[in-house]
Amino acid sequence: MKFIRVHMSEKTVVTETVPDAYRGIGGRALTSSYINDHVPADCDPLGADNVLVFAPGYFSGTPLINTSRLSVGAKSPLTGGIKESNVGGTVAASLASLGITAVVVEGMAAAGQCRVLEIDEAGNARLLDASDCQGMRTYALVEKLKAAHGENNSITCIGPAGEMQLAAASIQTTDLDGRPCRAAGRGGLGAVMGSKGLKAIIVRRSGKLADPLDDPDAFKAAAREYAKAVKADEFSGEILPALGSAALVAPINEAGAFPTRNAREGQFEGADRISGETMARIIRERGGKNAHKGCAGCIIDCSNEYVDPDGRFVTSSLEYETIWSMGGMIGNDDLDAIARLDHLCDDIGLDTISTGVAVAVAMDAGYRSFGDARAAIEMVEEVAAGSAFGRILGNGPAAVGRHFNHTRVPVMKGQSMAAYDPRAIQGMAVTYATSPMGGDHTAGWVVDQNLESFGGTLDRFSADGQVAASRDTQIHMAAVDSVGICDFAQSGLASPEGIANVYRMVAAKSGNPFTEQSWRELGLRVLRAERDFNRRAGFTPADDHLPRMFYEEPLPPHNKVVVISDAAMEKTFDF
Repeated sequence: MKFIRVHMSEKTVVTETVPDAYRGIGGRALTSSYINDHVPADCDPLGADNVLVFAPGYFSGTPLINTSRLSVGAKSPLTGGIKESNVGGTVAASLASLGITAVVVEGMAAAGQCRVLEIDEAGNARLLDASDCQGMRTYALVEKLKAAHGENNSITCIGPAGEMQLAAASIQTTDLDGRPCRAAGRGGLGAVMGSKGLKAIIVRRSGKLADPLDDPDAFKAAAREYAKAVKADEFSGEILPALGSAALVAPINEAGAFPTRNAREGQFEGADRISGETMARIIRERGGKNAHKGCAGCIIDCSNEYVDPDGRFVTSSLEYETIWSMGGMIGNDDLDAIARLDHLCDDIGLDTISTGVAVAVAMDAGYRSFGDARAAIEMVEEVAAGSAFGRILGNGPAAVGRHFNHTRVPVMKGQSMAAYDPRAIQGMAVTYATSPMGGDHTAGWVVDQNLESFGGTLDRFSADGQVAASRDTQIHMAAVDSVGICDFAQSGLASPEGIANVYRMVAAKSGNPFTEQSWRELGLRVLRAERDFNRRAGFTPADDHLPRMFYEEPLPPHNKVVVISDAAMEKTFDF
């Protein structure tokens, strides 16, 4: 168990034992606790006082499937509050296999300096000059770094958007094929990495120094049962390998909860042309790959390789949120254009959700027409070019709204909503409004509790039970993000027996008892740290409200508005 502490101002790298305060935790619990403890809440997110923390989940590097999840934490330049952004690929497994609990990046390099951090197979780290990498897009950068440092590396990097310190900049990391197509997208943490002068982290994938398990036999037995449950589940075992997360397009659109044309409508007439079923068919016909393995240790294979009509690679993986943000949200039913926009965002280093919503706001303001895919591509390319408008777009939808003096901007705490309209799924209104992260679907995905077709029992148009559902799910998800289990592998813990296996694995790794109460306490620890930071950063109860458009504009086809009161929202975390 060790920290690698990188001080960019002093150009030093120090390896130290994990401080007592952070022993026995990983992922989001570690990043949020560390940021709350060590970052001045009122600091400039792009200044020297902010800290960028990379932490594998607590289970990363163990025999448990689907746990190569990395949490990246800092003060967000997009929201002004605390942020944890989560990413898959291979980097979390690579770090954990070297016994690295976290990489902590402090200070900032002198203006104009650009460096990479290399971590070798013995876990030794060094800063290297990377002035020849400045301005590079991520795909070309990864090829350059692999040529110089070898193929057997996980690479985590930023593109031009991060170097320009734009508030929607992502941090990209490589998948099993070595492509930088996995994104810690939300919150603009790529801009924080850029402000530090850190272009990339290169981690050898051959490490054999993982932290020992206290009871390896007990851990492996529980992990086997967990994996069986994931494979046996219809969604994770059959639907996701066939369609990926794009399987959600059809049912969410059918439910009237698919935000369309900057959330003016809840259904998109072109949904069939961009659905998971259509995508899977096109990929098969063109010789691409469905059921593609993108992340280390994955048994679900929800990824894909989307190719053009000539069979040439375009992007991986084309997922639900991007199909929505670059599709229905901007009125675009051209799947090839959506794939092109997905690749552009990965290459430039941009969050696809924030960028798609920013394009939608610009179109809603009359800058371009809804449905104009070519215009959307040109707008995103402007970000890489660093034009005046490109910089506005790259700072996210709130910046675009301010530029056009346009009030229909679907953001919460400065971060855009995701692909579930809260007027059609009231529980998502609570999550969007109250999550410490801003508009974030993964922080408390309660779609399954709201939609009858998903087994839900709540009335999705009513306030009844929604605050409690979101609160409990946010507590649960804070714990999931901390142990590093992939969202799509939660089918393994969906039953009482499944979650009991998780408790057994924590105990088998740590050597300490772990119970249902321990799980809840872990989630509460995370949320309390995040809310404490935001309070000290100046957030008030008013920041746990939604934009007025969601209360005042009925959403077709159901013509509903959000009915949960501000007072009810503010009580979500009255623990």
